[in-house]
Amino acid sequence: MTEKLFKEISPFEITDNPCTAFGKDWALLAAGDEKKATMMTIAWAGLGVLWNRNVVFVFVRPQRYTHIYMEKEPVFSVGFFPEEHRDALKLCGSLSGHKKDKVKESGLTLRHHNGTPWFAESRLTLVCRKLYFQDLDPKNFIDASIDGNYPSKDYHRMYVGEIETVLKKS
Repeated sequence: MTEKLFKEISPFEITDNPCTAFGKDWALLAAGDEKKATMMTIAWAGLGVLWNRNVVFVFVRPQRYTHIYMEKEPVFSVGFFPEEHRDALKLCGSLSGHKKDKVKESGLTLRHHNGTPWFAESRLTLVCRKLYFQDLDPKNFIDASIDGNYPSKDYHRMYVGEIETVLKKS
């Protein structure tokens, strides 16, 4: 069974550089429940400590199909994958789960950890419980050039999730 290949570690044992893990390697955000789940590739995210808790923060545009699941469900996961799954991550960043079954199309294996969707091909997965959300407001951009990332004015919603479980491939 695939789950036996994973062990739970503390968030303090994560050795990935977040700038590389998100910005260069990308990650996969999964949301939903045991009946229906979807995922999207993310590069705009981070790890840290907030409110004395180990957290991840992710950004989802409102028109993304994953946004529906992030709003509906209290949990989500962020998975990091070996390079051989780059094509699956590209696909998950370009297809809409509303129009296609991205789980099937990607060839990734959907699993659940206490109801939270994640993928067996990941090398590291953060299982998170939502703590907070905030819509980005362009009037708060101190550097006005940031608004250039939003030609359609479809500003992201930021979600902060407490890292409840870290699954690392053995």
